[in-house]
Amino acid sequence: MFSLPTWTRLLSLVFAITLALGAQDEDIAERLYQSGERAYTTKSYTEAFETWNQLLQSSPKSPFAAQALLRMARHFVEVENKPGDALPLLDKLKANHIKTPYAAEGMLLRGTILAADSHKPQELKEAMAEFNRVLDLFPDHPAVQEARYQLGLAFKIQGQWGRALQNFTEVMRLDPTATIAPKAQLQAAEVLDLMGDLPGCLRLLQGIRNQFPQSPEAAEAAWRIDVRVKFRIQKPPLKSEGPWPQGKQKWLKTPILLAVKPSGSLIIYQDGPDQAFLLKDTELVPVGTAGHSAKALLLGPHDQTWLVSAKQGLVREDGTFMSLGVFSAPTGAFLDAWGNLWVGDSRASAIGFFPIEGDPHPIPSPSAVGLAPLPNGGAVLASDSNRSLMFLDAAGQPRITIPYGKDFPVPFKYVVALCSDALGHVAAIVDGEFEGVAIWGPDGTLLRSATFKTLGISGKFRAIALDHQGGVILADRSNDLLIRLN
Repeated sequence: MFSLPTWTRLLSLVFAITLALGAQDEDIAERLYQSGERAYTTKSYTEAFETWNQLLQSSPKSPFAAQALLRMARHFVEVENKPGDALPLLDKLKANHIKTPYAAEGMLLRGTILAADSHKPQELKEAMAEFNRVLDLFPDHPAVQEARYQLGLAFKIQGQWGRALQNFTEVMRLDPTATIAPKAQLQAAEVLDLMGDLPGCLRLLQGIRNQFPQSPEAAEAAWRIDVRVKFRIQKPPLKSEGPWPQGKQKWLKTPILLAVKPSGSLIIYQDGPDQAFLLKDTELVPVGTAGHSAKALLLGPHDQTWLVSAKQGLVREDGTFMSLGVFSAPTGAFLDAWGNLWVGDSRASAIGFFPIEGDPHPIPSPSAVGLAPLPNGGAVLASDSNRSLMFLDAAGQPRITIPYGKDFPVPFKYVVALCSDALGHVAAIVDGEFEGVAIWGPDGTLLRSATFKTLGISGKFRAIALDHQGGVILADRSNDLLIRLN
């Protein structure tokens, strides 16, 4: 038998060999990861994935395996645009490497993917759980700031303004100099406006301009300040600037629909060529497909231009169709924050609601002559049969009802065209004893109005849009031009 000293020496030798083998395994794991990284930086993605998969097989518990899982998951999201393929990798990362800092980034990414794939409030639960896990398990990790931001977005889209504001404020506090800080401040400002705190909203927006003057958020904040101040504080009388762009007369072919992109660019649908066009500087660039006799114009995902036709229904930019069933007299349409389609109809006593997932169903309402989105997730509906504007919540239920002609010197009876902007302002071309233009605030307050006679303009105005400079664009189908009011 071995003596005690001899046995102790053998145990020490075995332990030393085990440590050496473990160090060697970890050294190989690191080399495999770096080899895959070298291939990836040269865009040899197949080689990189083969190398990283070899790492996962040989050293599944190594921290480098966790790093490889995260790297491959990001590739599916950022390069191949296949976020669903990233989920199994992120599940494995969370299951096998929960104690590594890479798990925090993995849970954040997983939550972001799940949130983007959600189509109704209850579907956000799992995504929000992932963001909360980042906060609970890794309170000092840099991913916490992004997790807070994502939680704020989730609460905002659910209409929980207070909790959204709390998370956006925390993002700003954690690191006021981070790239994400002005994004959170912009979102916080918009939440304050939704809560009815205009002064607070303007303070935060001006703060972005002061603290981050070169950021994209500063440019966004600038127009949002200018339009709010002009519409809700200054309220100058509407005046006509005449044909717009300046000097462009008789240059269109029966313009009947207008829409403003998030970037501020204008889309014009012309009945003559039966085509939508993007106004780029002073030139027209065709967008979407032609030949559908559009009755409504809306902005689809990824900056696409979609049409709504009485015959084909929804016409996507790639030319594919979706039937709208009984909603065959469309008067307005938009995609909500979840990607669901809302369609107003002049013959139906309902709004057509077409979810991304599930069966379409009607939302009871008066027949609509116009329908436009609101930033709270709801819509504004104009009903000539009901003689009222109805501000609806995200479930389509009436929140504010404004009788036609309320606060006008003389009444109007009809809404010819309706639009809204990203700040919740609503504008309409109206007809009746009062023939002209009106603008309402998010709370339904009449902000500005003018008759065509006092504006000194005449024509067949059939479409209206609010631009990012606080102007009102009118499409005159009889004179084939646009007129801007300021």
